[in-house]
Amino acid sequence: MKTHFIPFYLALIVYFILFNSCATFKSNVKGGFEQTAVKNYNAQKVNVLFIFSHYHQSIGYDAIPILESRREYIQGFDNFFLDALNEISNIERYSTYTEFASDVGDSKRRALKDSLLTQHDITIRMKFKQETSFPKFFFGTIVSSLTVTIFPIRYRYKCSVEMNVYNSKQQLIKSYTRDAILNKWVQTLLIVLYPFHNQKSEKEELYVEIMHDLFKQIETEKILK
Repeated sequence: MKTHFIPFYLALIVYFILFNSCATFKSNVKGGFEQTAVKNYNAQKVNVLFIFSHYHQSIGYDAIPILESRREYIQGFDNFFLDALNEISNIERYSTYTEFASDVGDSKRRALKDSLLTQHDITIRMKFKQETSFPKFFFGTIVSSLTVTIFPIRYRYKCSVEMNVYNSKQQLIKSYTRDAILNKWVQTLLIVLYPFHNQKSEKEELYVEIMHDLFKQIETEKILK
């Protein structure tokens, strides 16, 4: 009977080594707002439309950035957005619209977007993008598997956010960009760091920081007027 448990234990050990022996670290945000934030309480209230799009691209594998389908690209995105929205003081009413690749063949979705554009004073388009290198991931996975993660392997994710602000006539008012890197290191000995530096939490913290920073800047610069 005991021999029946050997494959299970072996599978458990392999899973423990290959999937849990990693630690992710985020870089500083490039292009961050360095001034002291100033609230804009006396500004005239405006109606704002937020248009989100989430892209990913594996360089060397995808020919162009791929617009995400209807699955949630950033886990907890709605919570991050609502939290960061507190940085802006003069929004009277807002609407959100998330672009999907399937919108190309969906006339109702396109009509909804066009209708929303005419109903708001300001449109803020936010493009979230994550890039990886297909060759580096491919060969890194091979080396990691052959060495049973004895040698540290780095997987690099480039994260960027582009935000464009438009007036009611869809004329560009101002553009903003933020860039950062997520470095995921895989090695057996990194298991002790995994609970504190896992990829999910590091990625969430990065996007929370970026969204707060962007909204602080447009609030201080009094862009929404």
